[in-house]
Amino acid sequence: MIQPAIGILLIAEPFLKDPNFMRTVVLLCRHEQQQGSFGFVLNKEFHQTLNELIPELEGFEWPVYNGGPVQMDTLHYLHEYPHLLPDSQEVCAGVYWGGDFEILKELIQENSIDPLKIKFFLGYSGWDAEQLEAEMEEKTWLTVAANRQLVFGTAMEEIWKTSLKTLGGKYEMMIHFPTDPQLN
Repeated sequence: MIQPAIGILLIAEPFLKDPNFMRTVVLLCRHEQQQGSFGFVLNKEFHQTLNELIPELEGFEWPVYNGGPVQMDTLHYLHEYPHLLPDSQEVCAGVYWGGDFEILKELIQENSIDPLKIKFFLGYSGWDAEQLEAEMEEKTWLTVAANRQLVFGTAMEEIWKTSLKTLGGKYEMMIHFPTDPQLN
């Protein structure tokens, strides 16, 4: 397995029961031994759309994802527009996090942003220093390098399966496991 780092996907093992992370894939956007880690769940849609959360974006019924259980009052975004959004940070090739939100709102209103090249997240997934390492030792997560296609070009309901398939072998077989092994 690849060690946790920026641009790595954390793939929930098939029998993980935590409702926040069951059959999810988290893109790590920061990982530091002393300060901890954070990222966004890529495959868990939130029950409200962008225009419902940001009233000045009326008419933009774009999906918002549940980024994780931490600070559910914060909005974050991954995108493919580093040249348009100052202060964005590269997470992996072709995938950027954050940037100037006021500029982003203007670009959306001008129809200069393709909704297939941006994902919004309410909240985030976070781990204290060494907490993620402990979960890795418990085999809670599988890891694989992220890529632009998986983040933006894969249907939400296929992200977990597609991520496992990239690991191949015995991991690819896991896509068929039931959520409860007693049902097997």
